[in-house]
Amino acid sequence: MSLKDRLVEDMKVAMKAKEEGKVRLSVIRMARAAIKYGEIDKKTEFSDQQVIEILAHEVKMRRDSIVEFAKANRPDTVKALEEEISILMEYLPQQLSEGEIRQLAQEAITEVGAQGPKDLGKVMGKITQKTKGRADGSRVNQIVRELLGA
Repeated sequence: MSLKDRLVEDMKVAMKAKEEGKVRLSVIRMARAAIKYGEIDKKTEFSDQQVIEILAHEVKMRRDSIVEFAKANRPDTVKALEEEISILMEYLPQQLSEGEIRQLAQEAITEVGAQGPKDLGKVMGKITQKTKGRADGSRVNQIVRELLGA
């Protein structure tokens, strides 16, 4: 079953659950709308990998928002965003551990022959292909910077 089909099926289940599935239903509808908008924009049917990229982007937007709402002392909104993230994470592949990210970063550094912080762009270009949808980009960037001594 494709990821889009799974979203449709889960949306039906959430609709039947009425009150218990309200947040889940709205998050799934939002995800499906983002996917549909992307498909219309690109004029193509998205593969599972492209759907994962859309969902990862939605998670990233929420994580960025959590920081701002936490600064604004809005714990209710932070809690709601965290709940939305947990629902979206169910549709993403298993996330990489810090050790796995470090290993991939080290491999990318070796592959591109990075010498220091000036090669950050080359390394990030290489590692992003391997971690897309499986790790938070800012965390990957932080680890690569650390390994390059930036």
